[in-house]
Amino acid sequence: MADNDRKRQGAVYVISVAAELVGMHPQTLRLYEREGLLRPQRTGGQSRRYSDLDIARLREIQELTQVFGVNLAGVRMIIEMRERLSHLEDLVDEIEDKRAALETEMEQEIDRIKRSYSREIVRHRPGGLMSI
Repeated sequence: MADNDRKRQGAVYVISVAAELVGMHPQTLRLYEREGLLRPQRTGGQSRRYSDLDIARLREIQELTQVFGVNLAGVRMIIEMRERLSHLEDLVDEIEDKRAALETEMEQEIDRIKRSYSREIVRHRPGGLMSI
């Protein structure tokens, strides 16, 4: 997630509150940050501030490690793959929107060309030419 998105989302929880919300020790949150699993905002004095999205990420990490037995390297891979998948889904949506717009534009151009040709077509009738 981009830092601007996190700022807009509201990084408001100090580390002790964030840890309490997810039932972890604050040192665990520091470990997850060192491991690159979490990037809390920092105040001017370098105190960590956690957002609701950070809390959701902590719960996700907790589920992966405690329920599914995934180690931290596996958690990192899963998180990275989910982020890549989300990015790719966004790209697919963008490409699909562009494709649909191009298809519409192409259909309009085909209709315009057909209309221009219909004015130029001359039918042959026995006994002489007759334009449409």
